[in-house]
Amino acid sequence: MLHERWALSGSVALRPEPFGALAYDFTSRRLSFLKSPRLVRVVESLRESQDVAAALTGAGVPEEQWPQYESALRQLADRGMLTSRGSQS
Repeated sequence: MLHERWALSGSVALRPEPFGALAYDFTSRRLSFLKSPRLVRVVESLRESQDVAAALTGAGVPEEQWPQYESALRQLADRGMLTSRGSQS
């Protein structure tokens, strides 16, 4: 996933909260909690980033924390909150 391109799904809206954000999918009506402001920054920067690794770097996520963030992003992708933009060549 680190070298893949992802973006917030077009049917998903983020609502900022003190703990991070609520992500609501208007198509599936699913609600997800993004439990850290830094994770919100990563998710918001995915569309403009070269890949997930670049989004993590840009948000200032220490490399030793990348596995936890990758796991959170995979869960969001599995729930349809994120959509693939293809792999980076």
